[in-house]
Amino acid sequence: MIKLYLDIDGVLLTTKHTQATPEVDAFVDFVTSHFECYWLTTHCKGNSAPALRYLSGFLQSATVAKLRNAVQPTNWDTLKTEAIDMTSDFYWLDDQPFQAEIACLQARGVANRLIIVNLNHSNELSALQTTLQQLLQTKLL
Repeated sequence: MIKLYLDIDGVLLTTKHTQATPEVDAFVDFVTSHFECYWLTTHCKGNSAPALRYLSGFLQSATVAKLRNAVQPTNWDTLKTEAIDMTSDFYWLDDQPFQAEIACLQARGVANRLIIVNLNHSNELSALQTTLQQLLQTKLL
């Protein structure tokens, strides 16, 4: 199964006037059903509980429960790329990766696995879901 690394702020929640993105419930349903999901966020470093507590203030309880059951924690110190299994089939969703993280992906030849999320675009998560569906279909062919 393809691994999907998820940031929270700027991906599942807006960064300004923090709130859930409009399509977040359907998006969580989709990614947790089709990917092996991992947290890749400052809210989770080895333990999912802080991320889930944070999200529970913004998301529906059913959505938080799906995330609790389907998203595994990661651990990293300086760069999020430390937590990515670069030898696996993966995608990483983030709104603002560091230049050093992008350079790390480029050095490994997997920079195309980073998908930059911009919640300033309307229907961003719906468009992202369509992109991910297309990627999955390509893998199945």
